[in-house]
Amino acid sequence: MTELTPAALVGDIASDLPGAAELFRQRGISFCCGGSQSLSEAAAKNGLRVEDLLADLQSLAAAANRDAPEATTPLIDYILARYHETHRTELDWLIPLAQKVETVHGDHDDAPHGLTEALVALRDDLDSHMMKEEQVLFPMMKQGGHPMIAHPIDAMRHDHDTTADLLRGVEHVTHGLTLPEGACRSWTALYTGLRKFTDDVVAHIHLENAVLFPRFEAAS
Repeated sequence: MTELTPAALVGDIASDLPGAAELFRQRGISFCCGGSQSLSEAAAKNGLRVEDLLADLQSLAAAANRDAPEATTPLIDYILARYHETHRTELDWLIPLAQKVETVHGDHDDAPHGLTEALVALRDDLDSHMMKEEQVLFPMMKQGGHPMIAHPIDAMRHDHDTTADLLRGVEHVTHGLTLPEGACRSWTALYTGLRKFTDDVVAHIHLENAVLFPRFEAAS
């Protein structure tokens, strides 16, 4: 988990902390192309007080995982239902909708060129990752762990880093999920769905990295 300090990188915070991406969007802070800037640099560039940004981010951190079950098995079941199933369902309609918007509005200056390709890559990445959790890691955890469990956990953390990079790609091709003036209903529905989807993926990763995985890493 990225420590929330003025020196922390905007891109790292957006990838780690649920809700941070939307907060940055509202403040006009880029975390795809501008992800390598520190929080203090981003605040200065956008005429904001870094103390205010930190306070808002701390509030998000305090709220993270508040609704998740505490016991391990219910927590895993929650992740499966709330995130695994939801990601699959949402990508099933987001990808065709992205293809439609790219096709119909391809000549628009703000068209999200490459979005369909980015979402297909993200779907393939998540499908592989979630299947490994469902078939290997989560059953091991439900049985109380395993002497070698650190290895699949390390692999899942690496997968999470890859997923975060793919999310930044989606953010980039959609210009920060910014709708152009007069955007049609399909375009609006696409970006509304993508905001929810991308924020969900970050929350999913955070819940595993910061809450679930450490329970077994400490014992391995």
